[in-house]
Amino acid sequence: MFFVLSKVLWFVTAPSNLLLLLVLAGAGLGLRWRRLGVGLSAAAGLVLLAGGVSPLASLVFGPLENRFPVFRDDGAPVTGIVVLGGAVETGLSAARGQLVVNDAGERMIALGDLARLYPAAILVFAGGSGRLTGDGAVSESAILRRHAATLGVPPERITYDERSRNTHENAAFSAALVKPKPGERWLLVTSAWHMPRAMGCFRRAGFTVTAYPVDYRTGPGAVALHATAGDGLFELDVAVREWLGLVAYRASGYTESLFPGP
Repeated sequence: MFFVLSKVLWFVTAPSNLLLLLVLAGAGLGLRWRRLGVGLSAAAGLVLLAGGVSPLASLVFGPLENRFPVFRDDGAPVTGIVVLGGAVETGLSAARGQLVVNDAGERMIALGDLARLYPAAILVFAGGSGRLTGDGAVSESAILRRHAATLGVPPERITYDERSRNTHENAAFSAALVKPKPGERWLLVTSAWHMPRAMGCFRRAGFTVTAYPVDYRTGPGAVALHATAGDGLFELDVAVREWLGLVAYRASGYTESLFPGP
């Protein structure tokens, strides 16, 4: 139920969708209450513009991306590496017969790089299907199993979690798969903006991991303008969704704190 609700409610509350709905609502209200309708449409339109080209998205992203530091190898042995899904375009990959990644593709780059740097480490890829309906859905793990060699990784070296659909399930199912032991060092690879929620879920699952953040959208302390409103709104949607996810996961008991930190 949580999975379904999160998908449905997000469609309505995503800033780009919500603001567009308010513009349309204003236009409809303007047919009867002209001043109210024009005011609502104008206000929503201005926020759309500001969210698209202003530094707003960068300001919302900053605290998320800077919560956990960049990983520095201190020479300690690495038992295993868990890479979270969310980077593979399953439909396009299946249709085109090759690995197609989205804007979080750095997760897959890190998988290939870390497999090379730590040849003895266990590799886990946690990626099921995020579709609401399972009919005909292809999991990210199934795609990676077919195309892992393009990353320089033998497919049989990877342990695949094909069931998980969200971050909570990523943590729970990964822990069940590998049964980590005290004292082992496991790296957790996901987008920097997603790392706080992911770390909270793994801690809740009793799986001690070290953050390995990738896929940064902002520079250190940088406040960036966007060349197009579409770019800014996309980034704003991602950041707002992650903040809402932190609240929802804490309320559901999937994490032990609202904003997990180091």
